[in-house]
Amino acid sequence: MTATTDGSTGAAAPEATSATTAHLTETTPDAAGTQEAASRAIQRATDFLLARQDAQGWWKGDLDTNVTMDAEDLLLRQFLGIRDRATTDASALFIRGEQREDGTWATFYGGPGELSTTIEAYVALRLAGDAPDDPHMAKASAWIRERGGIAASRVFTRIWLALFGWWKWDDLPELPPELIYFPKWMPLNIYDFGCWARQTIVPLTVVSAKRPVRPAPFPLDELHTDARDPNPAKPLAPVASWDGAFQRLDKLMHGYHKVALKRLRKAAINSAARWIIERQENDGCWGGIQPPAVYSVIALHLLGYDLEHPVLKAGLESLDRFAVWREDGARMIEACQSPVWDTCLATIALADAGLPADHPALVKAATWMLDEQIDRPGDWSVRKPRLEPGGWAFEFHNDNYPDIDDTAEVVLALRRVQHPDKVRMEKAIERGVRWNLGMQSKNGAWGAFDVDNTSPFPNRLPFCDFGEVIDPPSADVTGHVVEMLAIEGRSHDPRTRRGIEWLLAEQEDNGAWFGRWGVNYVYGTGSVVPALVAAGMPTAHPAIRRAVSWLESVQNEDGGWGEDLRSYRYEDWKGHGVSTASQTAWALMALLSAGERDSKAVERGITFLAETQTEDGTWDEPYFTGTGFPWDFSINYHLYRQVFPLTALGRYIHGEPFSDKDS
Repeated sequence: MTATTDGSTGAAAPEATSATTAHLTETTPDAAGTQEAASRAIQRATDFLLARQDAQGWWKGDLDTNVTMDAEDLLLRQFLGIRDRATTDASALFIRGEQREDGTWATFYGGPGELSTTIEAYVALRLAGDAPDDPHMAKASAWIRERGGIAASRVFTRIWLALFGWWKWDDLPELPPELIYFPKWMPLNIYDFGCWARQTIVPLTVVSAKRPVRPAPFPLDELHTDARDPNPAKPLAPVASWDGAFQRLDKLMHGYHKVALKRLRKAAINSAARWIIERQENDGCWGGIQPPAVYSVIALHLLGYDLEHPVLKAGLESLDRFAVWREDGARMIEACQSPVWDTCLATIALADAGLPADHPALVKAATWMLDEQIDRPGDWSVRKPRLEPGGWAFEFHNDNYPDIDDTAEVVLALRRVQHPDKVRMEKAIERGVRWNLGMQSKNGAWGAFDVDNTSPFPNRLPFCDFGEVIDPPSADVTGHVVEMLAIEGRSHDPRTRRGIEWLLAEQEDNGAWFGRWGVNYVYGTGSVVPALVAAGMPTAHPAIRRAVSWLESVQNEDGGWGEDLRSYRYEDWKGHGVSTASQTAWALMALLSAGERDSKAVERGITFLAETQTEDGTWDEPYFTGTGFPWDFSINYHLYRQVFPLTALGRYIHGEPFSDKDS
């Protein structure tokens, strides 16, 4: 696919550049000067990170996404009748601050305007009192109409509007609560969906069955291309196509809604409610992420749970903990919180930067991570009922959904720490390794949360247009697991070898690997190359050399690396974008593991990190380098700009970790 030159859909890839190029010196320092600069940067970055450790031992950076989180928070409060002026004003302040010059809102920094995000932000500002004829609002509504209005928005946006009568429930795709009864061998059972999707879909089946409408506080005629005909009929796709088949299935589901047996429907709704309540975490949230929590609260409220009921009270309190209050009084909602992920990455960074293995900060972090290990079955055990628990989750509280990536990285972090309770440490690592091995998919690779979550059907549903809804194996997660297994002395385990074979087969023709959970090919390549080398692959292996050549070919003129999120859609963006600290670090981690420490590319990359570090020891990084769903839901992990550069600088100075270990 070739990138267009229309900035609204995907502009041509930029020349290699950086926002911080002006700070670079004109001449490249010699190796000794590079090492000296790297050492100074390590000290500053180490001091910065140590100063931000919580007293309990964890780290957590802000998790920035897009304003749909903030808009939907206000819509939820409006629906429940609990919206207050102070919260509304603070949220509106944040939303207004994110609006672009063209009147739109994007889903990532520097990205194009996005229709559904712009609609939800506009409605939230209307709730806050902004008038339709205010210049910033008129500009937004005109842009919305030009792109098809509300009718062209995603299903989730129209569900929110249907709650207030701004859209008709009959004009939404149908997903019945009877889905809860589908056995796990049946297509489209709830366990065919990725864990984040099933946690959202189950409560939404209840909402869809109830079809509530609360009085709208104002009309939204200005967001339709024609208010008299807001949802013009669209032609069906050919019956022989997947889209056509699922469109017709949706029509059948709409027909079923009208004739569903009342006793069966009531039983299904009650079963869905039990499923939801059983998965509420100890902190009141669901899955540690905001969207399932929001829809679970709505679903249970529709079933008669009042706001003072312990389940709903805890749920609403958990949502308040997703709020980040900024110095200017603005209120931003995090979609999720990442303390386990941030803590294991910070531990790895500090250890690789030369902090002693028994340093109190590392020991405290390790103790906290040990306390976070999950010792009970979760949803993953539906497919793996005999596998003993032992994984780690991403969040403070998410015992139902530990993930494979966090577990691998936590083990890698724990191995770097000299903990006083060696027996406990070894037992925890053993359980984590065993759990990760048990979560290997049939093809030899690893997904993020589930085993063999690869059904082709969920993504085809008209209901599921909000991003990726399945959890197939990915190169970045598989790379982290293979690296962990290699460090644990399991390089020759047949399961590790199958993972390596899968990774080699997944390498792109250009030498890179696709990045599912980080942007994008730079992240995938930065995850896989260190894993292959740790597992014993010679650095002269053709796969390693192709990866090195690709990384060298996409290095920016300023010495850094960057990749825009548009690389998920447009071929010309692969490996291209403004240089960032985190992506530069990923490239360096791959090159260093590939034996390129003395190369010109590494020297220039290290120089970029050293010269662009701020005085307080961190890096400026407004660009989004993480993903929830590639392209559809992007993330700026605020700690990425700290932990990954420190890791790369540390490995440059001190060498590869565990390099003397016999794998």
